[in-house]
Amino acid sequence: MVQMNTRIDDFLRTNGFDEHTRDSGRLLAGFAAEMAAGLAGEPSSLPMIPAYLSVDRPVPADKPVIVLDAGGTNLRVGVVQFDAAGTPHISRFSRHKMPGATAPISADDFFNTLADLLMPVVDAAETIGFCFSYPAEITPDGDGRLLRWSKQIQAPEVEGRMVGAEVVQRLAARGHKRRITVLNDTVAALLAGKSAGMARRYSTYAGYILGTGTNTAYVAPNSAIGKLKGLDPNGHMIINIESGGFGLAPRSRLDEIFDATTLDPGTYAFEKMISGGYLGGLGLTVIKAAASEGILSEAVGAAIQGWCTLENKDLDDFCDNPFIATGPFAALPLTDDDRRAIQALGGAVYRRAAWLAAVNLASVILAGDGGHDPLYPVCVNVDGSTFYRTKSVEFRSRLEAHLRKILEPRGVSYELVGVEDAPVIGAAVAGLTR
Repeated sequence: MVQMNTRIDDFLRTNGFDEHTRDSGRLLAGFAAEMAAGLAGEPSSLPMIPAYLSVDRPVPADKPVIVLDAGGTNLRVGVVQFDAAGTPHISRFSRHKMPGATAPISADDFFNTLADLLMPVVDAAETIGFCFSYPAEITPDGDGRLLRWSKQIQAPEVEGRMVGAEVVQRLAARGHKRRITVLNDTVAALLAGKSAGMARRYSTYAGYILGTGTNTAYVAPNSAIGKLKGLDPNGHMIINIESGGFGLAPRSRLDEIFDATTLDPGTYAFEKMISGGYLGGLGLTVIKAAASEGILSEAVGAAIQGWCTLENKDLDDFCDNPFIATGPFAALPLTDDDRRAIQALGGAVYRRAAWLAAVNLASVILAGDGGHDPLYPVCVNVDGSTFYRTKSVEFRSRLEAHLRKILEPRGVSYELVGVEDAPVIGAAVAGLTR
């Protein structure tokens, strides 16, 4: 067993997964530099997209707002109202298939379908908050221009169109004049934290998603957003960082090999190192490389070399319990050394992901320049299955330990919260406060 552990340690060190060489300070500096460049409109791997929303306005109590949440292949519609304590109340809620999720659809049919789904609740309020979780350019008037579809939506004619204005036009044609505010899911996560702050006072807010993909948002002073002219220098604006594209994280040879197998090689390198949509595939690349060096038994190594994919859940389940009786590993003739090796190799992928995610989150908290008084910490609303459900290497606890190690010596107080139905609640806050 000692010899096997030594071989695994040597393999991980040679391939850039050695924990002892990680430099959080250097990575923090890289994030800060890329964020500053993106805000200035200079070349950067972080686009720092203005949301044209702020947290400066209070959320009105007892005022309803219509909410439309388009994310993945599902679309949700409802009405939200906050009470005096800041507790959201969701009513008249319905869930539908996203238009274009199962078959191609024209632009007219797409927007008419959205209007149809809003009709049962259109009488509830004058404003609509629209959480639109696809790549979109947000405009100063609170609309969003679809840049491209993701998540296999088949509605190509919609690309390039202003999604909010198209919906408003169709509602107006039916006799209902409404105002709409478009935002993305990470900004919605931040604003959902703002709703939690109605009962607990915070210095500033951030939103963090670590699920199939990853992203972060925070509140920047207008004076720091050099690429936008004419802003009130005393004001603030939420910035969608698009942190999955961060380009300065140290990548290994195996990251590059895995990246070449993805549908979009060369893009969103950071996301491919930490998020659930990629950790299984990256882990498989690491395991195959180890097998090619004879670290696994011949039979198991040959079998795994034939695998084309590996789901994150299956890798996580095995690393958490190498004797699990379900999943693809259960069909292999594993020896105890095989189990030790695969658990160690997969665990190295998750440990690195926890560290990288913590540095990302710490960078965003520090950029917001809040939390200097423990009475008013930074509120970080965290959403996403990878953060909450990854079991191996005590992922969440490890991430939080890295975060404490970075922020506590700097005297920064923060609180990680989890707001249920964050896209819906955040969209409601946007609709009520714009």
